[in-house]
Amino acid sequence: MKRVFGAAEAIFDIVYLMAGALIGILLAMGADGNYPRLLSGIMALFLIGGDFFHLLPRIKAVISGDEEKSRPSIGRGKQISSITMTIFYLFLWHIGLLAFSPQNVSGFSYTIYLLAIVRIALCLLPQNKWEERYPPVRWGVLRNIPFFLIGIMVAALYFFCGNPWEAPGMVWIAVILSFLFYFPVVLWVNKNPKIGMLMLPKTLVYLWLLTIFLTL
Repeated sequence: MKRVFGAAEAIFDIVYLMAGALIGILLAMGADGNYPRLLSGIMALFLIGGDFFHLLPRIKAVISGDEEKSRPSIGRGKQISSITMTIFYLFLWHIGLLAFSPQNVSGFSYTIYLLAIVRIALCLLPQNKWEERYPPVRWGVLRNIPFFLIGIMVAALYFFCGNPWEAPGMVWIAVILSFLFYFPVVLWVNKNPKIGMLMLPKTLVYLWLLTIFLTL
């Protein structure tokens, strides 16, 4: 089966992985006692590490021209990256807490951890059928409900506790944009594979999000 994006997708994925890893290294090496910045570097490398499991099989499929053979590893990579992305948002939450020191948010922290546990548990269930060409949309929606709630909470933290128009407070914009690009893919990519192209701007949004923390 011919891939929708072809070689351009493979090049984009390689550049993304390299750029994200470079940003993570710069954040970590430039921390110099700045714990939020150090945590941001670890978060960036964690994000890229999870996406590696997802994108490497895609790159391999483009090079080999045999997507069907790579489908099981692509599916498992999606599962892994779904879990690591959930943990990525926990990093974002705690970096926001360190950067803004908001008061009386312990209840929100417990809630976001509970949602993360539910999301990860849903991602592990076999009903997701990760390795199939067209996984069930219903389960895609179900596992993304707690993920969406986590995103809303993280966006609210950066919007209300920081300056929403200056770094790092403007992280909320990147979070909202990422979900706007992501949900059409969840809902309709099985019907129209070209909708998967929205993952490209979503990926660029995450790179932008990481660069925001270079200002810390």
